[in-house]
Amino acid sequence: MIDWDDIRYFLAVARGGSVRAAAEGLGVYHSTVLRRIAQLEERLGAQMFEKLPSGYRLTAAGEEVLELANQMEASSHQLETRVFGRDQSVRGLLRVTLAPTLATHLLMPDFADFARLHPDIEMDILSSGELANLTNREADVAIRVVYDRKTLPVNLHGLKGPDLFGGVYMSRDRLAAWGAGAPDPIRWIVISIHGIPDWASAGEVRTAGVPFRVTDAEAQIVAVRQGLGITTLPCFVGDADPRLVRVPGTDLHMYGTLWLLTHGETRKTKRVRLFTEFVSRRLAAYAPLLAGQAATDRERCGPD
Repeated sequence: MIDWDDIRYFLAVARGGSVRAAAEGLGVYHSTVLRRIAQLEERLGAQMFEKLPSGYRLTAAGEEVLELANQMEASSHQLETRVFGRDQSVRGLLRVTLAPTLATHLLMPDFADFARLHPDIEMDILSSGELANLTNREADVAIRVVYDRKTLPVNLHGLKGPDLFGGVYMSRDRLAAWGAGAPDPIRWIVISIHGIPDWASAGEVRTAGVPFRVTDAEAQIVAVRQGLGITTLPCFVGDADPRLVRVPGTDLHMYGTLWLLTHGETRKTKRVRLFTEFVSRRLAAYAPLLAGQAATDRERCGPD
């Protein structure tokens, strides 16, 4: 019999492209992932991955297993939905707080899927730059980017997600014009309260000394699409937008790690547990996009 847990580890490596990414996404040790993959290969009598300098690549056998593994995962999710989602006791209010960009550019489709699976759960999505106080029950679940795990309050229960990276982006058309020698100055587009981050550089592009300031992330994204200049964005925003491209000669920067946070007895309620487990699985699948690896799947400028 094939152990479903082994399949979960296989999928994590296949999607993350490395044992390290899989281990971080699953919240386990590197050695645990290696042991699980070896166990699956022994049971199937075939090698699932080739180990390359750039990471792990599926073998022909691994590609065949991947298709079936995705079907197994879908069946598992359907089973969970029938067992838990149809339970009439799964009802009530669920308040989720997170940054607006995470809500609008990444997780809203997943929230919609969860709402469809659990129609008796009333959902409040608090997408704001303000940090809701879980202790005071301002929210039931917080999805936050945490740079240092030690800064997490000890009274909160945390479920660790993938690392989040950002880069420096400009419009694809603006880069082409710059490459053709367009004389217009290229500005830094900055959110006024933040300015240019210490880690960011203009790379090979020469920028003007006069910035273009906006007050929020959505205006920042629209401005860079319009070719006004260059700016810093999370990779899940910049790499997913075909109108944008990484600025040549610039590097990625780790913002921190995504955490799903709950408090006290709240985390034991069924609707909170179902939601955090559901979103944790979705975040694990997004790990390559969040780490800036998904951009390798399409033409782009800039570093990998």
